[in-house]
Amino acid sequence: MSPQSVRNLVILGATGSIGVSTLDVVARHPERFAVFALSAHRQIGRLFEQCLQFAPQFAVVAAQDDARDLQQRLREAGSRTEVLAGEAALADVASDERADVVMAAIVGAAGLLPTLAAARAGKRVLLANKEALVLGGALFMDAVRAGGGSLLPIDSEHNAVFQALPADYARCPDSAGVRRIVLTASGGPFREWPLEALAGVTPEQACAHPNWVMGRKISVDSATMMNKGLEVIEAHWLFGALVDRIDVVVHPQSVIHSMVEYVDGSVVAQLGNPDMRTPIAHALGFPERIEAGVTSLDLCQVARLSFEEPDFSRFPCLALAYDALREGGAAPAVLNAANEEAVAAFLAGRLGFTQIAAVIAATLERANGLSVESAQAILDTDRSARTLARESIRQRETQ
Repeated sequence: MSPQSVRNLVILGATGSIGVSTLDVVARHPERFAVFALSAHRQIGRLFEQCLQFAPQFAVVAAQDDARDLQQRLREAGSRTEVLAGEAALADVASDERADVVMAAIVGAAGLLPTLAAARAGKRVLLANKEALVLGGALFMDAVRAGGGSLLPIDSEHNAVFQALPADYARCPDSAGVRRIVLTASGGPFREWPLEALAGVTPEQACAHPNWVMGRKISVDSATMMNKGLEVIEAHWLFGALVDRIDVVVHPQSVIHSMVEYVDGSVVAQLGNPDMRTPIAHALGFPERIEAGVTSLDLCQVARLSFEEPDFSRFPCLALAYDALREGGAAPAVLNAANEEAVAAFLAGRLGFTQIAAVIAATLERANGLSVESAQAILDTDRSARTLARESIRQRETQ
């Protein structure tokens, strides 16, 4: 690859699991990628080490105090990285004309505005942030079209679907002969637990995913299968499929990452070891294939692939997500906000595991007159839904 072909990369959420895996892939291809900017929220020490290793032009943190401290440490270490702070700085680096590719890996609603900025600026957006599509799917897809850039999914499931679709797929299942999209789910750590035991689940148990290494919030989402519900909503926007043409199947081995069924009866699946470096490398190199450092899949060692229908009585959060997508409008944004608040309360020991779904359902029932027509409306809806969810959580604490 010529020096002119080197792509400048922005990683929003560099210290999380996706960010760390992205930098692992990038380090294998110094001739292809240069790190232009990194961001972090709380893990300033890890960001410091990343800045020393990859020498970005910019590092972005949330708080001014952290920015001053990090800047001083970097200067003392001989680094020329400039440290910025705040939401506006995130949007600035994501839309900077010198940036080519933006990995959107900030967890939660905080990732919405910088990801929108990247889309509007015509960047290649590698989307690992679910909330950009769950909160404002129509707005975000319009931004991608208007900006003239591209959107590549990083979630292993959506990346698998992307790989199984025709190269010229244009968000129209019928014209491509697509009958349905099938998202696979591991079922999490409680797939076989007695239902009556779920009320006693602890945060430590919920965060012990059987196949994937993930952050605490997304690990809980996997345990409740809300992550799969959010992925159903994402798939609707990414691939233009109606809700009744997006199915979920529980596949405990996490070897088949998702499938596309065609009208001729063919089912095309993407397989691989459960390692996020595979979809990251696929999106970074697209349309080329590049080395990811992932171990080859040994099907003989796997030996058995099993599948089962999801149990909605065990995973009510998945049912709530389907309902929110069918309702449309602000319902998915309300669902997401309520889930974030409920999961945070569960991790803090303030809410029982089975009460997560109850808080989300109560919030959806009470939320009225909310809009997702603009970025500001989405943020207002997010705040309003969080207020309602916190009230529901407090009520359950006093019971």
